[in-house]
Amino acid sequence: MPFAFSQTGRTPMENTPVLFDSSLLLVGNYRPGGADAKGKDAYLYIENLKTGEEVSRFGTGHSFVSAIVNGPELNVFALDFSDFGKVINSNGIDRFVTTDLKTWTQEKVILPEGDEHLFNTSVCKDEEGYLMAYESDKPVAFCFKFARSKDLAKWEKIPGIVFTGEKREYSACPVIRYLKPYYYVIYLHAGKGEHQEWTSFMARSKDLSNWELSPFNPVLEASAGEGKNNSDVDLIETAGKTYLYYATGDQATWSTIRVAMYDGPMKEFYESYFPEGTSFVQASAKQ
Repeated sequence: MPFAFSQTGRTPMENTPVLFDSSLLLVGNYRPGGADAKGKDAYLYIENLKTGEEVSRFGTGHSFVSAIVNGPELNVFALDFSDFGKVINSNGIDRFVTTDLKTWTQEKVILPEGDEHLFNTSVCKDEEGYLMAYESDKPVAFCFKFARSKDLAKWEKIPGIVFTGEKREYSACPVIRYLKPYYYVIYLHAGKGEHQEWTSFMARSKDLSNWELSPFNPVLEASAGEGKNNSDVDLIETAGKTYLYYATGDQATWSTIRVAMYDGPMKEFYESYFPEGTSFVQASAKQ
């Protein structure tokens, strides 16, 4: 799979690879850092994965991006980040839609509740329509919740279910996929035991309430030259291979996107982390 690094000098973090209109693209976000950072300076962008060139820039004041293709539409979800430094994400999660990467429509889809803060999202298609996993800092910093939609426009939150890992622990920036009969998530886990930095864990569920954790966790961990985190995973299957795009860095001053490949289809990739005849650690998302 061709991959060209960004030619813009940005330090990327959240990202989603997509195949749209016969082109392999990377949907990303720029989020300003430093003491003088202003949320209004954030924006969303799309790069051509073969050339590294920017082909679209939109979503001023937004960050924590994800995307899904629905026929002729590219749907992008991102946090309204314009009040960063004041009241972060008070305006919730927006949906951007385009058919030509030039003209975009925008609408609000998820709002925080009370003093809740929202962050990353991920959307997949399932047998009921579409499912979103969205990151929150309530009741655990961090965790993720779920919402459903029939059309990607109108969303209803699923009450009584919050993924907080095995023991109400840090569970951030999920990416969700549905491969019948399981929902799979890869999410960020804080340091644990011999794994002291931020690593990516995997879990699966048939009903979103009862989850099994992979015995191979962490499934991604920073190695030499990768800083101290492997986070913000997203995936794409193309030409029979599965590619994982993930962020690394030091969670403070620098980051970049790297790619790992599984030589097989996505369903096989996920199933390989849950071998038959194995006992799995259980985690309940029921509240």
